[in-house]
Amino acid sequence: MKKNQKNCFVTISLMAAFILWTVLVMHCDVRPIGPKGTTVGLAGINEAFHNLTGVHMMIYTITDWLGLVPLFCVLGFAMLGLVQLVKRRSLLKVDVDILVLGIYYVVVMGAYILFEVVVINYRPILIEGRLEASYPSSTTLLVMCVMATVMLQLHKRIKSDVIRNILMVLIALFSACMVIGRLISGVHWLSDIIAAALLSGALIMAYYTICEMCKIKE
Repeated sequence: MKKNQKNCFVTISLMAAFILWTVLVMHCDVRPIGPKGTTVGLAGINEAFHNLTGVHMMIYTITDWLGLVPLFCVLGFAMLGLVQLVKRRSLLKVDVDILVLGIYYVVVMGAYILFEVVVINYRPILIEGRLEASYPSSTTLLVMCVMATVMLQLHKRIKSDVIRNILMVLIALFSACMVIGRLISGVHWLSDIIAAALLSGALIMAYYTICEMCKIKE
């Protein structure tokens, strides 16, 4: 019980931090430093970091294509759930952790779509001549949210310690490289990456907390 309470506290704290950060970005030091005069919050910090890193379109392109990896992972778990459903002929007989994971992915995609519609700020550069929503970094959000659950699922399902540990390291390195890549590519403001990390942390902890409450051993 104490562990679940601690998990809930961490989840709520991370979500509160994301909301507070968003309010700061929307109202503090808002200046037109973006392309076509678009305004950005925390302009001083964001502009200084953007000038420091510059723009690296090759890194942007690589991380953009590698952003398909978490989507394939989602598809893989969806196929696993579908196979179980067909074989067991009942949704209630599908592994509970797969059902929870499916709901979690729907929530993540909902957050992804929400911030494409509700634009907090735009990217620091034009993409193919167009303004694109930038807050929070959708690729960072997707990678962190999905790859964390892939690690949890594989940790449970792979019996070999050697194979499991190798995969854990590879996934962690992939995730770190993706986040760092988006950070230094220059296609996001620093505040976008921080927001994605906070929101991802909250969603991951929410998933983990629900699993623990359902007594699912990851």
